[in-house]
Amino acid sequence: MIEKLEMFIALATEEHFGKAAQSCGVTQPTLSSAIKQLEEQLGSTLVMRGSRYLGLTPEGKRVLEWARRIVGDARTMREEIRATKRGLSGNLRIAAIPTALTTISQITADFSQAHPNVRFTILSRNSSEILELLDNLQIDAGISYLDNEPLGRVVTVPLYTERYVLIARSGSPITERDHVSWSELGELPLCLLTPDMQNRRIIAQHLNAAGASSAPNVETNSVIVLISHVLHGSRVTVLPQKAADIFLTNAPLTAIPIIEPETHQPVGLITPEREPHGPVVNALLQMARRRAEA
Repeated sequence: MIEKLEMFIALATEEHFGKAAQSCGVTQPTLSSAIKQLEEQLGSTLVMRGSRYLGLTPEGKRVLEWARRIVGDARTMREEIRATKRGLSGNLRIAAIPTALTTISQITADFSQAHPNVRFTILSRNSSEILELLDNLQIDAGISYLDNEPLGRVVTVPLYTERYVLIARSGSPITERDHVSWSELGELPLCLLTPDMQNRRIIAQHLNAAGASSAPNVETNSVIVLISHVLHGSRVTVLPQKAADIFLTNAPLTAIPIIEPETHQPVGLITPEREPHGPVVNALLQMARRRAEA
């Protein structure tokens, strides 16, 4: 039953029989057969079919909620049994917003020191994708914004607060300033993250509130690309101070505080609201709470 539910979750996630089968490491006929067997066991049609996947039936949507819960609990049970024999081990999957990627190494370094048998997979995703990955059991935890947009049923632990700075190439006229205001940024050649990124939406809100334009001439989903354009041209960008620090150390870049108003955005760890959590996720939550208290 668990394997069938996992295949059902994969199908709902991929919305394509072939891609779902590939993600499960089985053939498409095997996956299709498993879904039909699941429907027979439950006595209800779960998937609308035509020449291709057409979505879930109302019953299928309800079963999906149960499937996520059952599969999640089954994985937690296996983790607990494994932990009693070998201690904490396995692969901890974390997805983070792009502006938080430079801070993850601080978390993984501390965690690895305490639990050396745990491996990490780190993904860069926007805030909406992180919540979707959590729902579909594709990651164990996320690092994202905590209070700008709805998060749903999750457990959160604050990690730090973003403070925004303007990043410019050292030696350019703007770097002689002690600070800049949000209203001034509309007059500068901005490059920013793409609109699907919550960071971009937050920055756009501040710019619009100050009466400034939020239309950059370069958009990207990569912080690396933003920094590259600042280094090799006259453009400037807006980043959280923590995201910029790693680039400021060895590159000819200057960070200028943005005030009027000075804004703060909490970023933290997000995990599914599930009791109990698996041993690895529980250890991650405990460590994050200790860091938050400190």
